[in-house]
Amino acid sequence: MSDPAPTEKKPIAPPADAGLRGTPDGAWALTGAWTASGLGPMQKQLQSLECAGGVQVLDGSGMDRFDSAGAWILLAWLKRHEATADLQHWQPRWRNLMTAAAQHDTSKLPVVHQQGRLATLGRSAMTGAAQALELLVFLGQTAMVAGRVLADPRRLRWRTVLHHVQIGGFDALPIVGLMSFLLGVVVAYQGADQLRHYGANIFVVDLVGYAMLREFAPLMTAIIIAGRSGSSYAAQIGTMVVTEEIDALRTLGIDPGELLVLPRILALAIALPLLTVFADITGVLGGMVMASTQLDIGSHEFLDRFSREMRGSALLVGLGKSLVFAVVIAVIGCFQGFRTHGSADSVGRQTTLSVVQAIFLVIVVDAVFSVAFNVLDL
Repeated sequence: MSDPAPTEKKPIAPPADAGLRGTPDGAWALTGAWTASGLGPMQKQLQSLECAGGVQVLDGSGMDRFDSAGAWILLAWLKRHEATADLQHWQPRWRNLMTAAAQHDTSKLPVVHQQGRLATLGRSAMTGAAQALELLVFLGQTAMVAGRVLADPRRLRWRTVLHHVQIGGFDALPIVGLMSFLLGVVVAYQGADQLRHYGANIFVVDLVGYAMLREFAPLMTAIIIAGRSGSSYAAQIGTMVVTEEIDALRTLGIDPGELLVLPRILALAIALPLLTVFADITGVLGGMVMASTQLDIGSHEFLDRFSREMRGSALLVGLGKSLVFAVVIAVIGCFQGFRTHGSADSVGRQTTLSVVQAIFLVIVVDAVFSVAFNVLDL
């Protein structure tokens, strides 16, 4: 005997959209799905659908589904016409939902007033002051950890320091070198266009040298490292906070500042000045290439002028800036990492804050250096 042919299953049709129509006996027949997904244009239709006040009979025998969205829309329609509902042929759970929705009048909810500009400014100022105080406390704790390590240098984890020097310094050489080379090309190109008119081509050496050694090399390198290493510090420590690894370290009697913060600060204080020297070299090289092509200044002439005119103070100024920038970037990255709370979303938020604040503070510190050097005539 042959097997009976399998019966073909008919697809289950989705419930129809919500509908409301009047009946000859003066009642209102509800049909379809009175749910958030089935209301469709029903809400707009109710705005134009009129009914008399008083008690309105709502026949729910034709409804397929019903949820709180349908309840709120029906109640709003009835309230607008100062009417009440007589529920007939409603399932008990739908009737209970309608009753519960009617007992919670949305008009009685408190109105949230939008804060004015002065209140917003005050709240932002209080938040900034609280964060500055937290940063001051963090600096004090880091200084205490550094004092303990100086008293007993064997406590410093040199392997961790060298690891971060490699990640934050050696691995950043390609991007820093390319950026500095192109920056030297740009500075020389912009200067060449003006110096050519006055026959002062040779002064492009001074322009490139002082601009790169004193300003552009330390500043641009610090900005790159803030986005590269500062963000990684915040993300790494923030992830450890979320996964409760920081709490585990404290439980084991290990100071997170000694294990996580101090090695990163020391590593960046070593790596950033070295990266700045590398940026000086590649930046001057880029300016030399552009000078030879645009101003007919040979490499020997360029280097001879550079060695005679450049003073060691220009290099030392740039290195001094880079050392301060390194401390700022590392401290801000670690500080924002420890301020992470709750979830992975907080990790991303604090990482973004660490980059923004580090770059902002680097530029502010650079401006302060410029004013101080101008006053001191350096």
